[in-house]
Amino acid sequence: MNINDQKNIVEKLIEEFKKAGEESIKLAKRGVKIKVKDDGSPVTNGDLKVNEILTNAISQLTPSIPIVSEETVDLKKKNNLSTYWLIDPIDGTKEYIAGGDEYTLNVGLIINYLPALGIIGVPKKNRIFFSYGKNNSYMLEDGKRKKLDCKKRTPVGEIIALTNHEKPPEIILNKLKEYGVTSFRKLSSSYKYCIIATGEYDLYLDKVRANEWDDAAGHAIAESAGAIVTSLNNETFKYGKEDFKNPTILIRRSKNLND
Repeated sequence: MNINDQKNIVEKLIEEFKKAGEESIKLAKRGVKIKVKDDGSPVTNGDLKVNEILTNAISQLTPSIPIVSEETVDLKKKNNLSTYWLIDPIDGTKEYIAGGDEYTLNVGLIINYLPALGIIGVPKKNRIFFSYGKNNSYMLEDGKRKKLDCKKRTPVGEIIALTNHEKPPEIILNKLKEYGVTSFRKLSSSYKYCIIATGEYDLYLDKVRANEWDDAAGHAIAESAGAIVTSLNNETFKYGKEDFKNPTILIRRSKNLND
């Protein structure tokens, strides 16, 4: 699949993301219906509806490429795929349930174990982020398209970070000091990848090992914009892991966060 193929797929999926985002907002206004999954995490009717819309669209566009979704995956089976779609219908389900505006809709395409294409919708902020290969990362906001390049937009002399904790553990606090972070805030959803790609934030750190569907779309978008995505130990990683578990995550806007 070449860049033009990926671009065409993204352009078609953007419309489906708009529909799915509108549905998520409508369902939230009516009152979210919540169930608890076997792993103790919540799933809502919003998750399921978004999953249905995105899965159906992808199945029609690329019928030969397998789809792995958080809401339908069988974790008892080992993953042996190298090229496949990853869907996280709503990342930040707790944020969604609480009526927050930083939950996201996520689709990533893995080709030969690497994130090649990503789309993230942020319905309540009227933003859609997408990428299809190196230097092709964009934000669609209020109908306007903007290319993303990770250029610093935080104040000069400040390093502003995101973490998965309001009170980070010692390992994260030490890393924040290591990178000269002057302030940070909590953000758990994949929106973190997007606002590092825009340059609104400089850094994200998390010691929690997320699943591949949590990271794939954001990884593609941020990396295509110029960000560096590794483990906390600065190790690059591939997808296609048997248990879908990613390592710890470190997202840097650039090597020199002051630039």
